[in-house]
Amino acid sequence: MTSLLSTDPLRWGGALALSAGWLALSLAKWRTHRNGTPVDAAGADWLVVHASQTGSAEYLARRSAELLATGGLSARAVCISALDRAQLEAATRVLFVASTYGEGDAPDTAAQFAGRVMTTAPALSHLHYSVLALGDKSYANYCGFGRQLDAWLAHQGATRLFDRIDVDRGDAHALAEWQHHVGRLAGTQDAPDWDAPAYADWRIVARTRLNPGSAGAPLFRVALAPADGALPAWEAGDLAQVSPPLDPDHPREYSIASLPHEGRLDLLVRLQTRDDGCPGAASGWLCAQAGDADVVRLRLRAHERFRLGANAARPLIAIGNGSGLAGLRGLLKARIDGGRHDNWLLFGERNAAHDFLLRDELEDWRASGALAHLDLAFSRDGAARRYVQDVLREQAERLRDWIDRGAALYVCGSLQGMAGGVHEALLAILGAPLLDALAAEGRYRRDVY
Repeated sequence: MTSLLSTDPLRWGGALALSAGWLALSLAKWRTHRNGTPVDAAGADWLVVHASQTGSAEYLARRSAELLATGGLSARAVCISALDRAQLEAATRVLFVASTYGEGDAPDTAAQFAGRVMTTAPALSHLHYSVLALGDKSYANYCGFGRQLDAWLAHQGATRLFDRIDVDRGDAHALAEWQHHVGRLAGTQDAPDWDAPAYADWRIVARTRLNPGSAGAPLFRVALAPADGALPAWEAGDLAQVSPPLDPDHPREYSIASLPHEGRLDLLVRLQTRDDGCPGAASGWLCAQAGDADVVRLRLRAHERFRLGANAARPLIAIGNGSGLAGLRGLLKARIDGGRHDNWLLFGERNAAHDFLLRDELEDWRASGALAHLDLAFSRDGAARRYVQDVLREQAERLRDWIDRGAALYVCGSLQGMAGGVHEALLAILGAPLLDALAAEGRYRRDVY
């Protein structure tokens, strides 16, 4: 999976991306709130509410809460999925850190809040708040959800502590302005800057085209190893950020397809081409330009919302298309290596003859029983187009059965077409209340771009 870092699902990162190891040290501080546990608004002077998709807004919310605490204030970072109307009405001071999904929509964690709270009119004249909105100016509805949230709060009578701050792809100046304002609220101006972890030097050790002859853009499996030989730790579902030499200030983010014990870090990278015919800055570097001796600047980022976590003990339904197979392959490999065979993969691409990615491995897993089901949709092989969402509808009875047995749903791949189509199919099969409940429980997770 690949994309320019921007809004949460489209991967903004830049100065504030996290390494997997560093993030793991701070997870214990917020675990009790990440799955929608109700918020005790009266239990803290300040709430710092994050609406996040891949963890960027979540990280900033925790840092903001920590900064408030340095001034002796009681502050708690909580997920917006844990905030309902009554709790919002009970709060008096709230900072919101809000990412945007796709073209102006709320991220998955904020879907219920947007649908159930922002469609009502609570009396919030007692509330003081501010909003940090994360986005990407290349999209028409820049910082769309953050702007909607800010306008809605003001319309309900809430008072801004300071004006909304919009952040374009992790812009360091905008983030420094937010940190300055939060520091003033805390009564401190000497807090250290929120620096990002450094990139490490990696080298490409293998590069294989997975779709020779495809009518689509070339897609490569790129294997990397650290230049110093010490492979860092990561979990299935985590991400790798690459800083391309021709555009180092705009890192790109990719799902990791391998596990540390495999001895290398694998990415599935589709070669992107610009309007002028030139290759993409990152994909061109990884797929064609970088040689064995060239350095690839890379760092890891934990993606807690797409890790297995408690879902490791559940049946898994993995759904995706194209390079989204990278993230799903990591999850499936972790489960299979751990002895779990209650796995169901639904995968879509163009043509079976050219685009059946990782075919040998997937068919071996199916033959051995490691994949209980492997359902494929090759959209250009038949007279009528058939996509992953169509397969879901065909397998509606099995889907309901697996959900009844406690299965988790993980979706990885393109935002346009696949992710929306899959979501609509799930709504039609399972119904909105059940799908909302699965999302709140952490059993419906998406990593789309």
